Amino acid sequence: MSTLLRARPVLHRRQLMLGAASLGAALATGIGRARAADTGITLQASWVNDAEFLGYFVAIDKGFYKSAGVGVTFLSGGPDVIPESSLLSGKANIALTTPDTTIEAIVKQGAGLKIIGTQFQKSPLAIISLASKPINTPQDLIGKTLAVPPVNEIMIKAFLKINKIDPSAVRIVPYAFDPTPLIKGEIDGTVDFATDVPYTVELSGKKAVSMLLYDYGVTLYNDTLVATDEVIKNNRQGVVNFLAASRLGWQENFKDTAVYPNAYKDTWFKGTGRATSNDLFSNNTEKPLIESPQGIFSMTEEGIQKNIDYLKLAGIPATREMFDTTLLAEVK
Repeated sequence: MSTLLRARPVLHRRQLMLGAASLGAALATGIGRARAADTGITLQASWVNDAEFLGYFVAIDKGFYKSAGVGVTFLSGGPDVIPESSLLSGKANIALTTPDTTIEAIVKQGAGLKIIGTQFQKSPLAIISLASKPINTPQDLIGKTLAVPPVNEIMIKAFLKINKIDPSAVRIVPYAFDPTPLIKGEIDGTVDFATDVPYTVELSGKKAVSMLLYDYGVTLYNDTLVATDEVIKNNRQGVVNFLAASRLGWQENFKDTAVYPNAYKDTWFKGTGRATSNDLFSNNTEKPLIESPQGIFSMTEEGIQKNIDYLKLAGIPATREMFDTTLLAEVK
């Protein structure tokens, strides 16, 4: 498996910072172009096709969107795609993002965006270690070497602060999205997706353990569904119908997590370089992070507040007004 395939979660934040000019240009053109797609929904994904987007593929192929009266076009993402820019240029109606990048765009660029739902109730970002030398709690990091992507250093500093760990007690080294040093025992842990990297580690014959950052203070959603204010105003029913049909797609996928990774290996997943067993692993580990008693995509007031509290700690001034739960409330 190419290690690049899991670089997206941490690259995404860097892309927004490095892509400020292109994002500003999108704003300068105005968001009126989004009106051209009022009769349907174009969804901009945050990364290349993999199990992270299975619910949408199922909803397309099973005709859930068609039955809901909404046409959907799915746009794959990648290392050069900034989902917020796709929204603001009118290329997409809805995009999958992370709260920090979206709220930075709202605050720093004046972007007219709203977070209308979340795919992951908990971000899959985790500290991954070997079971033979596990990092099960933040305190287990003391005296250890942790590989951290440069763009996540602020997050890890906040994580250490939240958990009252002296930063000097942990040796931080750069992470290049390759778990080989972890497998070889050259480092003690890496910061990456718990839904993917453990699979790569286990291919080496070793077992990995994951400690979700969310469970220890980094309380972020992930793959938040974001739309422009203009699209919400002009195509509200289309967005509501999209949310309803997408929820059905995810529910269908999770009835049996083995079905669709196998079914789509020669269609949606063709050419990704990923093994079907990798997508099976991801689909299984994603399920408990996506499902919610309130329904897939739901955002509770408690969950929203947790996101706001963490983002403020990280220096991002999030507010409740940036989250819009009214569209999901209209889903039948």
